[in-house]
Amino acid sequence: MVLEASIICIDTSDWMRNGDYLPTRLEAQQDAVNLICGAKTQSNPENTVGVVAFGGKSPEVLVTLTSDLGKILQTLGSTRLGGDLHFLNGMQVAQLALKHRQNKSQHQRIVVFVGSPLTHTDANEMVRLAKRLKKNNVAVDVINFGEEAENAEKLEAFVAAVNSNENSHLVNIPPGPHVLSDILMASPIITGEEGAGGDMSMFGGVDPNLDPQLAMALKESMEDERLRQEASRKAEGGSAAPSTTSMELEDEEKLLQDAIAMSMQDQQNMSSSTSTPAPAATSTPAQQSQDVDMMDDDEAQLAMALKMSMEPVPQSAPSQTQSTPQQSQASSNPLGGALGSDPNFLSSVLSSLPGVSLDDDRIKNAMKALEGKGDDKSKDKDKDKDDKKDNK
Repeated sequence: MVLEASIICIDTSDWMRNGDYLPTRLEAQQDAVNLICGAKTQSNPENTVGVVAFGGKSPEVLVTLTSDLGKILQTLGSTRLGGDLHFLNGMQVAQLALKHRQNKSQHQRIVVFVGSPLTHTDANEMVRLAKRLKKNNVAVDVINFGEEAENAEKLEAFVAAVNSNENSHLVNIPPGPHVLSDILMASPIITGEEGAGGDMSMFGGVDPNLDPQLAMALKESMEDERLRQEASRKAEGGSAAPSTTSMELEDEEKLLQDAIAMSMQDQQNMSSSTSTPAPAATSTPAQQSQDVDMMDDDEAQLAMALKMSMEPVPQSAPSQTQSTPQQSQASSNPLGGALGSDPNFLSSVLSSLPGVSLDDDRIKNAMKALEGKGDDKSKDKDKDKDDKKDNK
């Protein structure tokens, strides 16, 4: 931001009563002065602004260099009109006011409103004055309105003579329904030499020269949002290999496989519990593991089933409670007793074993042998019952 001391030169001649600029030339000028003073004081806290009136009998310093915008606005509201425009003398007074600035590091600038004809002002004198201002490093901005067509030639020559590295500007504003301050908003007088306020879209439509604090807050907010979005994109890009969807699918597939494995293990446990006899109390862990390993072989499962059906049922140790021999025999071997000799039950057990076919000749022979034993046992039971009746 440029550090400046600016003198605003206003036209207070009788020509400012005309109403060709809304609402009048004077009020349109006052609005424009408010705009420029606000832009200068807000662009840099150390900037100062003064006001000089060019009308009346002679130029007059209304406000010396100050950063108090309220003081300037109060003075503009009590401005009186009269006389003609004193351009040359007014420029010399403005230059003298700039020399008395307290901060000598401030750049010097004069902003001139010309709303009256420069009929009695010599063009050559204006050029000589411009060269002297340029020699003293004073930049000049001129707002030509009201009699803009008549004054354009002289003012163009003046600005061309005072201009140094494009630090001086001329703005011609013809009469019309437009507002004077609105035209100045887009001019280099407000936007500055470097066009700091030219790209207002960067600050959400806020001119940083008019409201630098709001513009800075908007800029910081937009920068924070940009950084947040960039961090979010990086985070999404880092976790995209695999993506969230693919990870969910992999998790579901893993859960499905685990469920299938658990189901198969449960089926194997159920098959082993129904097809293998309970291990005897004297069996060793090595024998138990050997029995489990044998279940992986289909031929071993078949041999085990045949052995279970044909071997005699071992007697279990007597329990603490009273039980019948049939109960003890059934509890010691899940395939013993009536269940072990039941062909239908044995068929269902054998059919559940993988790799075991009921059409196998060995299975058929074993089943026939069981059926024969069952018939003999039933006959023996009937005979025992008859003997008991006879004894009675």
